[in-house]
Amino acid sequence: MSEDKALPDQGLPVRHAVSDRIGFIGLGQMGLPMACCLRAAGLALTVHDTAPDALERLAAAPGAAPPQRADSPAALAAGSDIVVLMLPSSPVVAAVLEGPGGLLDALRPGMLVIDMGSSLPGETRRLAERVAAHGAEMMDAPVSGSVLKASDGTLTIMAGGSAGALARATPLLRHMGRTIIPTGAVGSAHAMKALNNYVYAAGLLASLEALRLGERLGLDLGVLTDVMNASSGRNVATETKLRQHVLSGGYAGGFQLGLMRKDLETAGSIAGETGYEARSLALCRAVWAEAMERLGPGADNTELHRLL
Repeated sequence: MSEDKALPDQGLPVRHAVSDRIGFIGLGQMGLPMACCLRAAGLALTVHDTAPDALERLAAAPGAAPPQRADSPAALAAGSDIVVLMLPSSPVVAAVLEGPGGLLDALRPGMLVIDMGSSLPGETRRLAERVAAHGAEMMDAPVSGSVLKASDGTLTIMAGGSAGALARATPLLRHMGRTIIPTGAVGSAHAMKALNNYVYAAGLLASLEALRLGERLGLDLGVLTDVMNASSGRNVATETKLRQHVLSGGYAGGFQLGLMRKDLETAGSIAGETGYEARSLALCRAVWAEAMERLGPGADNTELHRLL
């Protein structure tokens, strides 16, 4: 798999071999292709997921050793040195760690838990303290990128945690991501992921509103898109969403409304924690809440154009 492009001033050691035993929990839309990348790299995995078909699909993927199935997070932890979590929300992460048969029942000193989902930063810090009480360590490493990038191991990975945890995790993360960005202490990566996605949401909302305004004026929307992409209005939404998925009417940008709203609510939790009145964030949260209610969480993010 391709190497990362970690920040050049971090001085991270270059390590390629993964000698730790790897456990993986969460074989969903993103987790399954990420686990497949680890299998393709020749790593032996112990996995846990509530969906039997996901386990079967992972077992059918190319790889050296077939994945071992664990009946509970605790059973998985008993045979793992590093545990990767790719779960949908902080409450699910907390249940996997603290619930009956959870990871905390079997954590050992020296183990590393990596939360690669999009979680609440404050909750991540709380769970990291619980993990540390067992002599283990936790880091957050949320990802940015589509299912396609998860499948070919070219995700961007933000990584929060100690220098030792990051050095240990880097060879493993390299099999799933092209760009690895150290972000600071545990919880910082989840915060940066949410704030980044808020900025994306704001750009998408402004771009879609501009299309509706241009439509009412009778402008050529293809030319308007070209103008924005060649001028100061250019952003990832104008470059990768408008012509490809909005003007075409396909609305298949690959990011669900429900996931975007979750990231916006995480950003909202940061605003609440810090006491900062982020007015544009409040507007985005309200728009996505309405979109969720009217279009459903499974609708594509670009379908916000229909709502507008």
